[in-house]
Amino acid sequence: MEKNQLSEEDSIISQTYEIPQTLRWSAGELYLLDQTKLPIEVIEEKQETVEQVWHSIKQLKVRGAPAIGVAAAYGLLVGIREQTAMTLKEYLQEVENKAVYLDSARPTAVNLKWALNRMLNSAKLFSGSDSKGLYKQLEEEAIRIHEEDVQLCLKMGINGVSLIKEGLGVLTHCNAGALATTGIGTATAPMYLAHQNGVHFRVYADETRPLLQGARLTSWELNKAGLDVTLLTDNMAAHIMSQGLIDLVITGTDRVAANGDVANKIGTHGVAILAKHFGIPFYVACPYSTIDFNTAEGKDIVIEERDAEEVLHFGLRRTAPEEMKVHNPAFDVTPHELVTGLITEKGIISSPFAENLRKEYL
Repeated sequence: MEKNQLSEEDSIISQTYEIPQTLRWSAGELYLLDQTKLPIEVIEEKQETVEQVWHSIKQLKVRGAPAIGVAAAYGLLVGIREQTAMTLKEYLQEVENKAVYLDSARPTAVNLKWALNRMLNSAKLFSGSDSKGLYKQLEEEAIRIHEEDVQLCLKMGINGVSLIKEGLGVLTHCNAGALATTGIGTATAPMYLAHQNGVHFRVYADETRPLLQGARLTSWELNKAGLDVTLLTDNMAAHIMSQGLIDLVITGTDRVAANGDVANKIGTHGVAILAKHFGIPFYVACPYSTIDFNTAEGKDIVIEERDAEEVLHFGLRRTAPEEMKVHNPAFDVTPHELVTGLITEKGIISSPFAENLRKEYL
């Protein structure tokens, strides 16, 4: 395993790019960047109710596993901040009820449940006697989750930056960037740091149908940060690889099973198969909060099925016949055999994944 230490000098790198904040917590209020409007409009929405936060997660206004986790922690605060007049027993039940509700927004990204469980565990450890005190403790925990996410992103970047050499072509799928986290991203973190270090390389971003997170988000944020990025349609990957333009693939993930299988945006499995065929290293960037030891292997991961309208339309224009049947899984599972390594905050973890993940984290 390759390891690096986080220095004070490194800690300022996340502040050098003009990338809009995915979310912010200010004076007890939650604000989310509406990513469904990008890249045409940059609009921030104040979250007034827990129901609004639930819909923001469900509708992908906030998305990306780490960002969803942070949003859920703050979203729980939105849901309980007006109930502090309750008895402590009643308030604890309200905290649990709102956490269960938020957890139902999306099933695949494990960070959602992880963050809410962390908030619930904090509530159970509360030693005070009043609900206002518990709210204050939960707010402090949510802020810690947020701050930790920023640092986890930076550490993944530091541990993965050595993979990106001068002149390389790097392919990424979907958006595992700053917009998917509250820091400099997971998959993009090594790219941002390599760019910061003056390494010249090319990034190829798959558009990622049907919701075009690669086109609308990844290409936008990388271009805004000054990286050399080229947008591809999803079905171009094999051709571009065959031309020798891709030397490395880095994606993110929404859940890593105990055996190293990874669930990521639909199409990732196909990219991994192509990378294997062309002999291209395939890396996945993930913080510890995305590793799920309670899920033995990829086949056990619940794959979110999304609305047919996402496939029946391209933007606002309908592109399929009326009453057409649609299958729209939001994610697929890439078997660990196709993964070269997991870029984590602790280093790069390689095969055998089941053994090495347990050795590092359990």
